[in-house]
Amino acid sequence: MKNAVILYALTFFFSYANAQNSTVTNGTDYLKLIPGSEQSAFKRVEISSDIDTTWNRWKERGYNFGFNPRITPMYTTVNGILSTPYMIQVRGNENERNRKRWGYHVFEGYAKDDKSRITMLVNKHIEDEKPVAELYYYSTVYNHDEPAYNWFKIGSDVRQHSFLFSRDKAVFYGSLKMTNALTLGNIGRDNLLVEKPTADAETNYAEDAKHVNYEALKNSENGTIFYDKDHNIVVIKINGKWMKLAVEALPKGVNYSF
Repeated sequence: MKNAVILYALTFFFSYANAQNSTVTNGTDYLKLIPGSEQSAFKRVEISSDIDTTWNRWKERGYNFGFNPRITPMYTTVNGILSTPYMIQVRGNENERNRKRWGYHVFEGYAKDDKSRITMLVNKHIEDEKPVAELYYYSTVYNHDEPAYNWFKIGSDVRQHSFLFSRDKAVFYGSLKMTNALTLGNIGRDNLLVEKPTADAETNYAEDAKHVNYEALKNSENGTIFYDKDHNIVVIKINGKWMKLAVEALPKGVNYSF
């Protein structure tokens, strides 16, 4: 009886929508009640859209980029606030690359220009021998160069407070407390590249990173510090000049087991 009432309500809703908009077909074809398991009397709801390569939105980069319209259903829109007392979940399946952008993107939120976006993706890359979840704020440039990435702020929405992150820079307005060791950048000649590579930064990431190192040191401010691995010294920029940081051997009787 309960399921019959639910189905009747859904049918009424879509019949009403059809009466208000002649382009809407029988809604029950796209909203289904499916058994929770074999022989189960309990149901779950599934909403689906058709595959239509002629859909006008597929002509827009923000919609088609990373999808194959020949096997990807059109976007399903909820004209209202989506709220749940549980959670929102994005999962892969046997056809994952056409259920998420490229099989990686699990969230996108667009700014008022309808081009800049916050993006979260998983397992696009392997770094330091582990899969990576990535979060960034992409601009309207639409490439992988540094200007294509805006600041992603964590901590608050107060200007000149909290912590900013972009493609190759981070600005910490707040204090930083380390509960473990701090390792300086070990930089030598083989980690630097004067000229920016012409290839895309995504495909030529290793060489591009070397140029980022060079630009960071070249344009560094007073107080910048790093470890020069070619000469085994710690250097710091003071009054616009690189200087060796004086160090001493450990005092007598001081030693570590590691």
